[in-house]
Amino acid sequence: MKLVLYLVVMAGVTYLIRALPFALCRQKVKSPFLQYFFSYIPYAVLAAMTLPHMLYEGENPFCAAAALVLAVILAVCRCSLLVVAMGACAAAFVTGLFF
Repeated sequence: MKLVLYLVVMAGVTYLIRALPFALCRQKVKSPFLQYFFSYIPYAVLAAMTLPHMLYEGENPFCAAAALVLAVILAVCRCSLLVVAMGACAAAFVTGLFF
C-alpha cells in the first residue's frame, strides 16, 4: 500500500511541476533573455544527469575522459546528438582497448 501511495504522490508532484507553468503563464514569453535561457535548460539538465555517471561509474577514468573530450569537440562542431553519442561511445571503446 505504501508503494502505491508513493507512486501517486510522485505522479502528482511530477504533473504539477509540468502543468503549473502552463497554468500560470498563459501568454507567450516575450523576453529574449528568458527565451534564450529556456532554450538551454534541456541541455543543462541532460549534462547534469549524465556527466557524473560518465566520469565516476566506469572502471577506467581514461576511457571516460577520452569520451568526454571527443563528445565536447563534436558538440562544438555542431554535430547531431546521435553523432556525439556514437563518437563518445567509440572513443571510450577504443581507449578501453589500450588501457
